Amino acid sequence: MGVIGEHAVVMGASMGGLAAAKTLASRFRRVTVIDRDTLPKRAENRRAVPHGGHAHALLISGRIALDELFPGLTDELVEGGAVLFDPGHDLLFHQMGSLRARFASGRCGVSLTRAYLEHSVRARVRALPNVTVRDRTLVRGYLAGGGRITGVELDGGERLWADFVVDATGRGGGGPAQSMERFGYPLPETDTVKIDVGYTTLMLKRRPGDLAGDGLLYLMSAVPPHDKRAAAAFAVEGDRWMVTLGGWHRAHAPVDREGFKEFAAGLEAPEMAELLARAESLDDQDARKFTYPAAKRRRYERLRTVPAGHVALGDAICSFNPLYGQGMTVAVLEALELGRRLDRFGATSAPMARSYYRATSKIIDTPWQMATGSDFVFPETEGSRPFGNGLLNSYIRQVMLASHVSRDAHRVMLDVQHLLASPASVMRPATILRALRHARRSPAHA
Repeated sequence: MGVIGEHAVVMGASMGGLAAAKTLASRFRRVTVIDRDTLPKRAENRRAVPHGGHAHALLISGRIALDELFPGLTDELVEGGAVLFDPGHDLLFHQMGSLRARFASGRCGVSLTRAYLEHSVRARVRALPNVTVRDRTLVRGYLAGGGRITGVELDGGERLWADFVVDATGRGGGGPAQSMERFGYPLPETDTVKIDVGYTTLMLKRRPGDLAGDGLLYLMSAVPPHDKRAAAAFAVEGDRWMVTLGGWHRAHAPVDREGFKEFAAGLEAPEMAELLARAESLDDQDARKFTYPAAKRRRYERLRTVPAGHVALGDAICSFNPLYGQGMTVAVLEALELGRRLDRFGATSAPMARSYYRATSKIIDTPWQMATGSDFVFPETEGSRPFGNGLLNSYIRQVMLASHVSRDAHRVMLDVQHLLASPASVMRPATILRALRHARRSPAHA
């Protein structure tokens, strides 16, 4: 790995932008990170990340990738209060009418708030000697010439010249991207899946034994097609529970306490209502709500013409249904891939950018197919339905039912959902036979 250029600019200081900054810091002499928000000095939610105060899942593959970028990060997070868990044993997963069979998977996850994770990673990035982080700074558009992006123009007229610019502005930060068309570069096609997701979060005090079976996390997914509700409870730093209730297509939880509890009491499984009855709330404020109308995937990999000196990353490429907890992990995996492509080409050329988009498309394919495929179990979901979606969902349902009694089926689902294995592993003959055999024994049939 060698120095590729003098200056790189990263637009956006959320998880994708921070991971990109770390990747670029060893390949450029200077890196400037720009964010329009006021970046807090402590682990606090920020206004420009409206979903930051809700349950966030860092998939195991994401935790591993972050440790690769920031060695020792997991240990640092745990020392500060984050909760280690085994997803096979400590996560109670109620799906398709029953809990998955619990077993010691040997996998290691970490549960924490988005604010704490982002604060810890931001502190690591700020400590890099050649990185400058500028908050309360708005990008007006790109600078370009000679077939490449040459920098950015800030809202006050200041110009930052750069050899490389990364757009990590998220799903709502499309202002700079629109200026691409002024320079003759087309915007990518966008795949949109309308899901009308909404959820509400409440923080509770945490004590041992609050959650059934001494669990540290709880997930309850919808039972389609008629029940569109979902629930999550995560043990997080500060001896707290982060409880999030909601669902698809207007199955949203109220923000008032009584309405929140009534929503939990109406869920198919009792664990969430029992936790709310047992645990004490942390404050007198109502819960917070967040809505998310549609998942979007911008198809940069299909563009024939892209400028040198620029790539997009994270939600700027693909914003997933947040109920599946895939976004942060995918953004970090893309940042690692960006480093590999820069090293391979040794330049910020257009061929490098095209190669990067093809590679990130493969990273995105699995979580996008998993999420949108599941979203289409609801007839209200609008968008381009994946080919063979109905048949695949019918089979996956059998694997889910099998996971109620089969540790092997549970392990396969766990590895795929945490992006540790390809979805093809679900289709192996041995898995198919186990699924069909064990699905009949699921307690959900009782």
